[in-house]
Amino acid sequence: MTWSAQLLMVLTLMLTSKGIAGVPRAVLVVLLATAATLHLPIEPIFIIMGVDAIIDMARTAVNVIGNCLACAVVARWEGELPKTGQLGELVA
Repeated sequence: MTWSAQLLMVLTLMLTSKGIAGVPRAVLVVLLATAATLHLPIEPIFIIMGVDAIIDMARTAVNVIGNCLACAVVARWEGELPKTGQLGELVA
């Protein structure tokens, strides 16, 4: 593949993958659609289906942890979370 074709593929995948972390098995649909659009073989994508359930669980866990961390950071930034010491006691 040429560099321009690879860049087009990366940009297409970045655009189509937004918001799919919470949708189970959506990655396969996006990969199949992108491969068909760019005239790539789709047979190798079916190999991913065997391990996609495990990868999907990890992807969901990372998404949930990221959302929780973002909420905690914004709450601390807004002063909603109290500061704690080394052993968990509240600090004045």
